[in-house]
Amino acid sequence: MIAVAGTATSLSDRVLAALSDVTDPELDEPITDLGFVRSVRIENSRVTVHLRLPTSFCSPNFAYLMASDAVDALRRVEGLRGVEVQLDDHHDSDKINAGLAADAGYVGTFGVEAEESLEDLRRIFREKAHTAAMERCAEHLLRTTDVTVDDLHLVTLADVPEGAHKDALLRRRAAVGLGTDPGGLLVVDETGAALAAADVPLRLRFAKSVRISMEGNAHFCRGLLATRYGSTP
Repeated sequence: MIAVAGTATSLSDRVLAALSDVTDPELDEPITDLGFVRSVRIENSRVTVHLRLPTSFCSPNFAYLMASDAVDALRRVEGLRGVEVQLDDHHDSDKINAGLAADAGYVGTFGVEAEESLEDLRRIFREKAHTAAMERCAEHLLRTTDVTVDDLHLVTLADVPEGAHKDALLRRRAAVGLGTDPGGLLVVDETGAALAAADVPLRLRFAKSVRISMEGNAHFCRGLLATRYGSTP
């Protein structure tokens, strides 16, 4: 449950909206929906946010990404004069919180432990998010229209019905640098290139496995969080 104490309702709303734009990089769901935002306090136009995770040993890379992204999102909120984000109950909480407070960045926070590039991690998970979103749209078309698997290599974004699935797909295409022009093809490979009709079924099977894995992990994390803190988002 997110507890908000503070000043004007409009500022609180903007703060919560900013936090809802921050996603778990592996699960591709907002940290607010996952229950990772423990509390939000606004005083004198300064915000303090406490984050929590399902276990104390969640990946430090992912933990830092979410906390750092939360800082960046909140700093863009009009009307805030100060931002503090704290990660609670994690084995690297002290290190991450000190790094955030000092604006040390990823390498400055973890030093020699920072073996992986954060941008590489972001790219990997953005590509997975796009793959899952593409599969959702394709499956929706197959279930609700006369489109068949044999047709999918010709389906364009203009053919995808408006709605939450399409909105999510367009956001994720933009995030990985793919075009969102209505004439763009729906089902593409990892580079955004067109597929032959014969290659579409295999691509969809792979995409479905990615989507199911992400959704299963999100369900698992919610269960762990509820067990750890005795509440659900």
